[in-house]
Amino acid sequence: MVVLNRIYTRTGDSGTTALGTGERRHKFDLRVTAYGTVDETNATIGMARQHTAATEPLVDAMLERIQNDLFDLGADLCTPEMDEPPPYEPLRIVDAQVERIEREIDALNAELKPLRSFVLPGGTAAAAALHLSRTVSRRAERLMVELAATPGERVGQPALKYINRLSDFLFVASRYVNERGAKDVLWVPGGHR
Repeated sequence: MVVLNRIYTRTGDSGTTALGTGERRHKFDLRVTAYGTVDETNATIGMARQHTAATEPLVDAMLERIQNDLFDLGADLCTPEMDEPPPYEPLRIVDAQVERIEREIDALNAELKPLRSFVLPGGTAAAAALHLSRTVSRRAERLMVELAATPGERVGQPALKYINRLSDFLFVASRYVNERGAKDVLWVPGGHR
């Protein structure tokens, strides 16, 4: 259980922060940047939910689950996989979370017509907000992939799969809340030359 009764600790004043293992790293460390960007993704989803809460209860419930998953993902990234595990069971993203988000993508996508062009971020306020979340989640994914490719660093496969599916979910959800694709703004290649 988490208890936050004191918000500032002064331990980060030197420019370092503690991982879940207790190891201190610079605040610009790639692992810290990766889970910080996951947190940023979560915040943008919170903003998107300001538009979905009243009008799209199905999508909003999915987004609420995703926000919880993103805290799980942050905890996963904050506690690096090690040869000798810590004395407690670290929280990890699991395949069941990936499978759930895939089912949700399929459920929303079943109500959409196939695309004949790329979609510009826009349409409704909810769709635009979800597109912003999608782009931030893609940045988180790029950082996680870079971290996984860094010698001495590990990122679990379920975590990498989850962040990859998340941007797909956010794209499909943006179309869904765009009146099931009716308000999608389509790209017109070279249309404004």
